[in-house]
Amino acid sequence: MPRIAPLEPPYEAELQEQFDKLKSKPPLVLFRTIATSRRAWGKLRGGNLVDRGPLSLREREIVIDRTCALNRCEYEWGVHVAIFAEPAKLSEEQVRATVLGTADAACWSAAEQALIAAVDALHHRSTWSEQEFAALQKYYDSDMILEIIQLTGAYHTISYVANALDLPLEPNEARFPA
Repeated sequence: MPRIAPLEPPYEAELQEQFDKLKSKPPLVLFRTIATSRRAWGKLRGGNLVDRGPLSLREREIVIDRTCALNRCEYEWGVHVAIFAEPAKLSEEQVRATVLGTADAACWSAAEQALIAAVDALHHRSTWSEQEFAALQKYYDSDMILEIIQLTGAYHTISYVANALDLPLEPNEARFPA
Protein backbone atom coordinates (compact mmCIF):
# COMPACT_ATOMS: atom_id res chain seq x y z
CA MET A 1 0.00 0.00 0.00
CA PRO A 2 1.40 3.43 -0.87
CA ARG A 3 2.17 5.83 1.95
CA ILE A 4 -0.65 8.17 0.87
CA ALA A 5 -3.79 6.37 -0.21
CA PRO A 6 -4.78 7.19 -3.80
CA LEU A 7 -8.24 8.47 -4.63
CA GLU A 8 -10.74 5.82 -5.62
CA PRO A 9 -13.73 6.29 -7.94
CA PRO A 10 -16.14 7.88 -8.16
CA TYR A 11 -14.17 11.08 -8.63
CA GLU A 12 -15.63 14.57 -8.47
CA ALA A 13 -16.81 15.69 -11.93
CA GLU A 14 -13.96 18.13 -12.67
CA LEU A 15 -11.30 15.59 -11.70
CA GLN A 16 -13.01 12.83 -13.69
CA GLU A 17 -12.96 15.12 -16.73
CA GLN A 18 -9.22 15.70 -16.24
CA PHE A 19 -8.55 11.99 -15.76
CA ASP A 20 -10.55 11.23 -18.93
CA LYS A 21 -8.02 13.26 -20.94
CA LEU A 22 -5.07 11.12 -19.80
CA LYS A 23 -3.64 8.24 -21.84
CA SER A 24 -3.79 5.79 -18.95
CA LYS A 25 -7.15 4.17 -18.33
CA PRO A 26 -7.92 3.81 -15.47
CA PRO A 27 -5.84 6.71 -14.11
CA LEU A 28 -2.45 5.66 -12.76
CA VAL A 29 -1.89 5.31 -9.03
CA LEU A 30 0.56 8.22 -9.36
CA PHE A 31 -2.13 10.56 -10.68
CA ARG A 32 -4.74 9.38 -8.18
CA THR A 33 -2.27 9.90 -5.32
CA ILE A 34 -1.12 13.36 -6.37
CA ALA A 35 -4.77 14.35 -6.93
CA THR A 36 -5.45 13.85 -3.20
CA SER A 37 -4.05 17.39 -2.95
CA ARG A 38 -5.69 19.96 -5.23
CA ARG A 39 -2.55 22.10 -5.02
CA ALA A 40 -0.16 19.25 -5.91
CA TRP A 41 -2.44 18.06 -8.74
CA GLY A 42 -2.70 21.60 -10.11
CA LYS A 43 1.08 21.98 -10.05
CA LEU A 44 1.57 18.67 -11.87
CA ARG A 45 -1.01 19.59 -14.51
CA GLY A 46 0.39 23.12 -14.79
CA GLY A 47 3.82 21.71 -15.56
CA ASN A 48 2.51 20.52 -18.92
CA LEU A 49 4.34 17.22 -18.72
CA VAL A 50 1.95 15.75 -21.25
CA ASP A 51 2.43 18.25 -24.09
CA ARG A 52 4.61 17.28 -27.03
CA GLY A 53 7.12 20.11 -26.84
CA PRO A 54 10.00 20.59 -29.30
CA LEU A 55 11.54 17.12 -28.88
CA SER A 56 10.41 14.13 -30.92
CA LEU A 57 8.52 11.42 -29.03
CA ARG A 58 11.64 9.25 -29.23
CA GLU A 59 13.92 11.96 -27.79
CA ARG A 60 11.40 12.78 -25.09
CA GLU A 61 11.10 9.15 -24.04
CA ILE A 62 14.86 8.66 -23.97
CA VAL A 63 15.13 11.61 -21.56
CA ILE A 64 12.26 10.37 -19.39
CA ASP A 65 13.31 6.71 -19.34
CA ARG A 66 16.93 7.53 -18.56
CA THR A 67 15.97 10.01 -15.83
CA CYS A 68 13.64 7.51 -14.18
CA ALA A 69 16.23 4.73 -14.46
CA LEU A 70 18.94 6.89 -12.88
CA ASN A 71 16.54 7.64 -10.03
CA ARG A 72 15.74 3.93 -9.69
CA CYS A 73 12.06 4.74 -10.27
CA GLU A 74 10.80 1.50 -11.71
CA TYR A 75 7.21 2.72 -11.36
CA GLU A 76 7.44 5.64 -13.82
CA TRP A 77 10.04 3.96 -16.04
CA GLY A 78 7.73 0.96 -16.41
CA VAL A 79 4.71 3.08 -17.25
CA HIS A 80 6.60 4.99 -19.95
CA VAL A 81 8.22 1.93 -21.46
CA ALA A 82 4.89 0.07 -21.61
CA ILE A 83 3.03 2.97 -23.22
CA PHE A 84 5.66 4.73 -25.33
CA ALA A 85 8.59 2.43 -26.19
CA GLU A 86 6.90 1.01 -29.26
CA PRO A 87 5.51 4.31 -30.65
CA ALA A 88 8.93 5.90 -29.97
CA LYS A 89 10.57 3.02 -31.87
CA LEU A 90 12.85 2.07 -28.98
CA SER A 91 14.26 -1.43 -29.44
CA GLU A 92 14.47 -3.93 -26.59
CA GLU A 93 18.24 -3.29 -26.53
CA GLN A 94 17.68 0.46 -26.22
CA VAL A 95 15.04 0.08 -23.51
CA ARG A 96 17.46 -2.10 -21.58
CA ALA A 97 20.25 0.42 -22.16
CA THR A 98 18.21 3.20 -20.53
CA VAL A 99 18.68 1.26 -17.28
CA LEU A 100 21.91 -0.66 -17.69
CA GLY A 101 23.81 1.00 -20.54
CA THR A 102 26.20 3.89 -20.84
CA ALA A 103 25.66 7.05 -22.85
CA ASP A 104 28.09 5.86 -25.49
CA ALA A 105 26.40 2.48 -26.03
CA ALA A 106 26.50 1.43 -29.68
CA CYS A 107 22.71 1.09 -29.85
CA TRP A 108 22.32 4.91 -29.84
CA SER A 109 22.93 7.40 -32.64
CA ALA A 110 25.49 10.16 -32.01
CA ALA A 111 22.67 12.63 -31.24
CA GLU A 112 21.10 10.19 -28.78
CA GLN A 113 24.47 9.59 -27.13
CA ALA A 114 24.81 13.35 -26.58
CA LEU A 115 21.26 13.44 -25.22
CA ILE A 116 21.86 10.59 -22.76
CA ALA A 117 25.21 12.07 -21.68
CA ALA A 118 23.38 15.35 -21.00
CA VAL A 119 20.76 13.61 -18.86
CA ASP A 120 23.46 11.70 -16.99
CA ALA A 121 25.43 14.90 -16.30
CA LEU A 122 22.36 16.74 -15.03
CA HIS A 123 21.55 13.82 -12.77
CA HIS A 124 25.06 13.43 -11.36
CA ARG A 125 26.37 17.02 -11.37
CA SER A 126 23.36 19.30 -12.02
CA THR A 127 25.27 20.96 -14.87
CA TRP A 128 27.11 20.32 -18.12
CA SER A 129 30.75 20.70 -19.00
CA GLU A 130 31.60 22.84 -22.03
CA GLN A 131 32.25 19.62 -23.97
CA GLU A 132 28.87 18.12 -23.02
CA PHE A 133 27.04 21.32 -23.94
CA ALA A 134 28.88 21.60 -27.26
CA ALA A 135 27.99 17.97 -28.08
CA LEU A 136 24.34 18.69 -27.30
CA GLN A 137 24.33 21.89 -29.40
CA LYS A 138 25.44 19.91 -32.47
CA TYR A 139 22.02 18.24 -32.56
CA TYR A 140 19.58 20.31 -30.50
CA ASP A 141 18.54 23.96 -30.68
CA SER A 142 17.94 26.25 -27.69
CA ASP A 143 14.24 25.34 -27.34
CA MET A 144 15.12 21.66 -27.32
CA ILE A 145 17.94 22.14 -24.82
CA LEU A 146 15.63 23.98 -22.43
CA GLU A 147 13.08 21.18 -22.85
CA ILE A 148 15.75 18.58 -22.01
CA ILE A 149 16.60 20.43 -18.79
CA GLN A 150 12.95 20.86 -17.81
CA LEU A 151 11.98 17.28 -18.64
CA THR A 152 14.90 15.92 -16.66
CA GLY A 153 13.94 18.06 -13.66
CA ALA A 154 10.24 17.24 -13.93
CA TYR A 155 10.90 13.50 -14.04
CA HIS A 156 13.27 13.77 -11.10
CA THR A 157 10.28 15.16 -9.22
CA ILE A 158 7.95 12.42 -10.51
CA SER A 159 10.58 9.84 -9.50
CA TYR A 160 10.82 11.36 -6.03
CA VAL A 161 7.04 11.21 -5.60
CA ALA A 162 6.71 7.62 -6.81
CA ASN A 163 9.71 6.40 -4.81
CA ALA A 164 9.06 8.37 -1.61
CA LEU A 165 5.41 7.32 -1.50
CA ASP A 166 6.35 3.72 -2.34
CA LEU A 167 3.74 3.52 -5.10
CA PRO A 168 2.93 -0.03 -6.12
CA LEU A 169 3.97 -0.95 -9.65
CA GLU A 170 1.11 -0.75 -12.14
CA PRO A 171 -0.14 -4.13 -13.32
CA ASN A 172 1.14 -5.17 -16.76
CA GLU A 173 3.71 -2.38 -16.96
CA ALA A 174 7.38 -2.95 -17.78
CA ARG A 175 9.87 -3.94 -15.09
CA PHE A 176 13.55 -3.07 -14.86
CA PRO A 177 15.78 -5.57 -16.67
CA ALA A 178 17.82 -7.87 -14.45
